[in-house]
Amino acid sequence: MATTEDQRTTGRGRQRLSLSRGLATVLGALVLLFAVSLVLAPSSVSTGALQSMLPFASVLAILAIGQTLVVMQGGFDLSVPGSVSLVVVVVTHQAYGDNAKVLPAALTALALVLVAGAVNGLLIGRLGLNAIVATLGVNALLYAGVLAVSGGTPRQTTDLLASLAGGSVLGVPNALIVAVLTTVVTTVLVKRTVAGRRFEAVGASGRAAWATGLRVQRHRAGGYVAAQVHYWLGGLLLAGILNKPTAYQGDRYLLPTVAAVVLGGTSLLGGRGNIVATALAALFLTQLDQFVLAIGVNYAVETLVQSIAFAVGVALYTIDWRRLRARFGRPPRTAVSPG
Repeated sequence: MATTEDQRTTGRGRQRLSLSRGLATVLGALVLLFAVSLVLAPSSVSTGALQSMLPFASVLAILAIGQTLVVMQGGFDLSVPGSVSLVVVVVTHQAYGDNAKVLPAALTALALVLVAGAVNGLLIGRLGLNAIVATLGVNALLYAGVLAVSGGTPRQTTDLLASLAGGSVLGVPNALIVAVLTTVVTTVLVKRTVAGRRFEAVGASGRAAWATGLRVQRHRAGGYVAAQVHYWLGGLLLAGILNKPTAYQGDRYLLPTVAAVVLGGTSLLGGRGNIVATALAALFLTQLDQFVLAIGVNYAVETLVQSIAFAVGVALYTIDWRRLRARFGRPPRTAVSPG
């Protein structure tokens, strides 16, 4: 007969092995997508196609993880495009043709986006401004920096950055390795450290966290700063993956980052988020784009598919489907007269 301690141990083991709803949904969607791609568009899952897709999926995963940290605090960060574009132009223009200038240029870009994150955190965490309005304003300032640095003209990336970000090890893209490491490190910091658990607690309930003595404003502001570190890393990889990135390379990453967060099951109201599910959702969205393009549709349809994926994610995790089925799925009872 099992003792109480055995039952507790078994329960803990089951809890550790259980998947979150978001992670289970994304895994199922990934398996289905690759199966459909294999049948309807085999070229989208060929070795060459996967080798070209995975670096961009890795960039989106890193950017979406940064967005996840903001959404976990109940906010939104619309400064993603400006941050990514600024990192790209700083690295490609300051280090143009000179490998020795790559590191100083990368550090300069990091300093700039950290300032942007601090401004976001100050406006939202300290002054209480609306997150959408504040980050949209900061995004406009970042684009002003993009124009100041580049004048709107692109430049070719350096050989060093191209080999580091666009290269591979034993057939595995370097960008994918960086994305996996980023996912692991961020997950450990959020889920396995005291600071990370406090961060989640603030996002779940600011009032309750304040009552326990946590510094709510500091944690919310910290989410925007930490997000910028991820935007910097994603922009740095993007500047090396593309031979000649445009000055506005970050424009196409706003909706996909939010869609990946939503599909990964992170609540838009704040609270706990699944970093791994977000990264897998980024892989799903990138492969979905590749599948749509492989069957011969244009960019407008690709954007429409991203919007539909976002809407499906919102519907999956915000609508109480059980209550909806209980309300509309049962036929109304008819009164039976006595006798």
